[in-house]
Amino acid sequence: MRIINKMLVVVIAMIIFTACAPLKTPVVMKYASIEKYKYAYIIPTKELTSSSGGTFGGMYGIYGLSTTKSVNPSDVISGILIKEGFIILPELKSELSHETIVVNYGEIGKRARGLGHTIEIIIQFISADTNELLCSCTGEGQGETDADDIRQAINNALSSLFFEYNDNQF
Repeated sequence: MRIINKMLVVVIAMIIFTACAPLKTPVVMKYASIEKYKYAYIIPTKELTSSSGGTFGGMYGIYGLSTTKSVNPSDVISGILIKEGFIILPELKSELSHETIVVNYGEIGKRARGLGHTIEIIIQFISADTNELLCSCTGEGQGETDADDIRQAINNALSSLFFEYNDNQF
C-alpha cells in the first residue's frame, strides 16, 4: 500500500510540474526593418470554432456544460496591426507596394502541457515590393479551447515583435 501511495504522489507531482511549465518564449527573427511600411495586406485565414465542456451527474439527473468559441487568425492579427498604426488593405495595390507588407500566418504544431495542450504559430512579414522576408515571429498559447490557444499565441508573438521594435529601433 505504501508503494502505491508513493507512486500516486509522484504521478500527481509530475502532473503539477508539467502543468506549471512555462509556455515557450516567443522568437522574433528580424532581417530588415518594418518601420518604413505603412500598409499591410493579411492573407485571409479560415475561422476556427472549438468547444470544451463536460457532463456530470447527480441525484436528480445528468447535467452538462459546454463553451464554444471561435477565432479567425487574420482578424486577430489585423486588430493588433491596426493598433500598431498600420492601415489594412483589402487587396494588394501595385502603387502602394513599396510601403506594403504581406502578412502570412501558420500553425506550427501542438505540444502536451499539463492536462491540456498548447498551439504554436508563426507569422511572417514580407515586403510586397521585393517579396523579401522582413521578419517572422513565433508564439505559443494555451487556453480553455483551441481558439483561446491561437488567440493567445498570436498576441504573444506580436507583442514580442512590437516590444522589440519599440525598444530596439533599427
